[in-house]
Amino acid sequence: MSIKNSELILNPDGSIYHLNLKPENISNTIIFVGDQNRVEKVSKHFDHIEFETQKREFKTHTGTYKGKRISVISTGIGPDNIDIVLNELDALVNIDLKTKKPKDKLTSLDIIRVGTSGSLQSHIPVDSFVLSSHGLDLNGMLHAYQIESISNPKIEDAFIKQTHWSHLKARPIIVKNSEVLEKRFTSEKTYSGLTATAGGFYGPQGRILRLPLQDDSLNRNMDAFNFEGICITNLEMETSAIYGLSKLLGHHALSLNAIIANRANGTFSENPKKVIEDLIIYTLERI
Repeated sequence: MSIKNSELILNPDGSIYHLNLKPENISNTIIFVGDQNRVEKVSKHFDHIEFETQKREFKTHTGTYKGKRISVISTGIGPDNIDIVLNELDALVNIDLKTKKPKDKLTSLDIIRVGTSGSLQSHIPVDSFVLSSHGLDLNGMLHAYQIESISNPKIEDAFIKQTHWSHLKARPIIVKNSEVLEKRFTSEKTYSGLTATAGGFYGPQGRILRLPLQDDSLNRNMDAFNFEGICITNLEMETSAIYGLSKLLGHHALSLNAIIANRANGTFSENPKKVIEDLIIYTLERI
């Protein structure tokens, strides 16, 4: 049975609606960046660029790096954007856009997020790299899907108990990364831990301007969380959505963050551009 036109929306030229892409425009290896201006910071290292497009905040360059075909895509900010990007990328490789029917043979993508973040733990210094062993969904987006097969109830229950999580909020979901990609990208340069994903930048991450927080102790409790040695290393807005949707759709995903600040000891990188550039090169070399 074909997917309805209202569910799988295409542009007049046959490209997928938000990303403005056709299946032949992307590689099976994809780097995610949040900022559209960071796309060029990755693709400038390519041997050549074969394809470029942009629609809204979603910018794509596809080319080769040392003979390896790679796409780099800007996702914008937040789990809602990741919902768009992951579903549309999966449609490009696993749905026939002409018949609008899922393919019999499914394709698995390798997705590597290259982002920036602040460390929550004193032992993870600025200018280091964090490899997310898990994504912690604090925003509830993944609850729109059937997640029983990918969640980790033991860690989730421990998090709820240790942080005194309010029953008025969505239940936290913890999703493991791709162990295949984890092995490829782990080195003496990386620190591993759980990355928390918030649904906003201000209140959802404990920042106060004029609005009081529902729980002003949450950040302190998150900093202290520990489940069998698993701690929360950093807080951002995309990783859990990437991990959750990738696992549900059968793709491999890994999130890497350049640490430009350390909230525990109040330090900030003296050269944040360099650590980001170093992480981009590190990622390209290990792809």
